[in-house]
Amino acid sequence: MSTKRVLVTGMSGLIGDLFRKHAATKYTLSALNRRPVDGVECHQADIRNSAEIESAFQGKDVVVHLAALAKADATWEEALQFNVVGTYNVFEAARRAGVKRVIYASSGATVTGWEKESPYNAIVEGHYNQVPATWPKVTHETPTRPAGLYGWSKVTGESLARYYSDAYGMSMICIRIGRVNPENRPTAPRVFSVWCSYRDIVQMIEKCIDAPDSLSFDIFYAVSNNKWSYRDISHAREVLGYEPQDEAEQHRPVSAESD
Repeated sequence: MSTKRVLVTGMSGLIGDLFRKHAATKYTLSALNRRPVDGVECHQADIRNSAEIESAFQGKDVVVHLAALAKADATWEEALQFNVVGTYNVFEAARRAGVKRVIYASSGATVTGWEKESPYNAIVEGHYNQVPATWPKVTHETPTRPAGLYGWSKVTGESLARYYSDAYGMSMICIRIGRVNPENRPTAPRVFSVWCSYRDIVQMIEKCIDAPDSLSFDIFYAVSNNKWSYRDISHAREVLGYEPQDEAEQHRPVSAESD
């Protein structure tokens, strides 16, 4: 079996760099990026310009679309141009080039509005004595509830992915990525719920790349095996075989769990 040819947009970002370092020997990697990326073939262009990016997709088996403006307080114009227009341009270039699968880096921001409700508000605030023994997880079938225009833009990208799957028969997989941070550990009470480790986000991307061709569309949460998570990862376990290697509680100071 030949090595899969994988194009990664936004490879110079934190997740793209992690993936490059861990997957360089597993796939034939190339990048679509606004600045050079060492060690891989790199097509330098801006995803907002459809004509500039088109040639980067030729001959690729899979596209991992990470490029985005990951800004919680994004303005309308920022969210629209980078995360909606840019995502459309990537999906359309992939379609024109005959790419079989696109993996879309969505976000937990698609559902963070649920954190206004009990018990999720107590969970993310670290008030664990107010949390019942069990609580319903937010699943891929739970209605989306973005808390800002950034989250809205990712909801829009997911619906566009569904359209491309239905209309063109492409395999479109959406990953609702949790908090992947430079520290690679929880840094605040909320992060103990939504944290995703370096190892676990790389595993999730690889699981999506290598998923059966029959997987035409799906949405998965990417968080580590966190005790206080409110996002469901059982679906990713069942469909992809995702088994997180890390958990937020490994990083909690002794006797520091909030009330």
